[in-house]
Amino acid sequence: MKIHELSPADGSRKKRKRVGRGPGSGHGKTACRGQKGQNSRSGGGVRPGFEGGQMPLQRRLPKRGFTNLFKKEYNIINVDDLNRFEADSLLDGAAFREAGLIKKMKNGIKLLGNGELGRPVVVRIHKASKAATEKVEAAGGRVEII
Repeated sequence: MKIHELSPADGSRKKRKRVGRGPGSGHGKTACRGQKGQNSRSGGGVRPGFEGGQMPLQRRLPKRGFTNLFKKEYNIINVDDLNRFEADSLLDGAAFREAGLIKKMKNGIKLLGNGELGRPVVVRIHKASKAATEKVEAAGGRVEII
């Protein structure tokens, strides 16, 4: 068997129905739309979610919760992540992005205290937890809040 001798299995390929192409096609005249009515007209049909006048699903379900439009999302960095940088280096948003710790900048960077730090670094960020600040200072570094 050669590659040019291959063909798809019987019944696996079906031709597209071409409607409105004359009486010989079997799908001419009304083009499979019927005689009259909303769906036979151009632009006819109902919008998505319409249930024939019955109360639609999105209105039957109860509403829950609240979305705060002014919520701030922070990029999270842990103390453990700071070990990949060299000692006495200045760490800010550009350094974190270059290291691949931040992909897209949100409303700022927050340092959390997960892990241990083995070298002194200067971290310039927007927010830091109390535990993270203590760990950075215990290693001989400092946290600067922008």
